[in-house]
Amino acid sequence: MAIKRISSGGEFEPKLGYCRAVVAGGWVHVAGTVGHGTTAVEQCRSALEIIGKALAEAGTDFAHVARVTYMLPDRAEFPACWPMLREAFGENPPVATMIECGLITPEDRIEIEVTALLPE
Repeated sequence: MAIKRISSGGEFEPKLGYCRAVVAGGWVHVAGTVGHGTTAVEQCRSALEIIGKALAEAGTDFAHVARVTYMLPDRAEFPACWPMLREAFGENPPVATMIECGLITPEDRIEIEVTALLPE
């Protein structure tokens, strides 16, 4: 079975040696994604756009996301993101985990990782 690798052109992909998403075995695994902006809300919105593009390139969408992991250095910033997350996943919410942890730079306020199923 072939593996398809999807790059978003992000600065850390070549530095760390990874790609934005991998399509394998009927699944799309999207790497942890930090968006642009200074606040958790701005970065969340941007990360969802980047993830949405990777999912589309892979042949799927947010309705087929089965698992999402949110990572934030300060969990108090998470509730402000909830409305846009509800909008992104709509009537098809995935299982979810939120982890409070350090991210790759101090400016990063939220990182989002998803796994989606390819539609049949």
